Amino acid sequence: MLHPSQFEINATWIAFKLNDAPIETAADGDFELIAIMDAASCFILSSGLVPAGQAMEVKRLLKQASAHKKKLPKMLYVPTELTAPNLKVEAERQKLTVVGIPEVQLLVFIGEAREGFKERVGGGSFQ
Repeated sequence: MLHPSQFEINATWIAFKLNDAPIETAADGDFELIAIMDAASCFILSSGLVPAGQAMEVKRLLKQASAHKKKLPKMLYVPTELTAPNLKVEAERQKLTVVGIPEVQLLVFIGEAREGFKERVGGGSFQ
């Protein structure tokens, strides 16, 4: 079982969805709230609403996350259930090794962030 103590700060990040269901907007369609977290500290480095097919937003998330330590990690863990092909493509373009891991193995890292999001926002609709 993976645990934060197995990692060094800024060596491995985790990209994941904070929302369970797509966030629906009347004007702009559906979005996913993607977060990037440091695996060692469980600190959320960046987050943003990502519409399907928007590579620029993924690029911005990675740039924002790297601003904390002024560099990218070597590895990015992504839940195998996450359907965000632009994330993998952009991460690999920036020389990160992308590793798909079943989401259940990442819950020790991401569970608290998801619960906090669910408590504050609840459903997935913004008008």
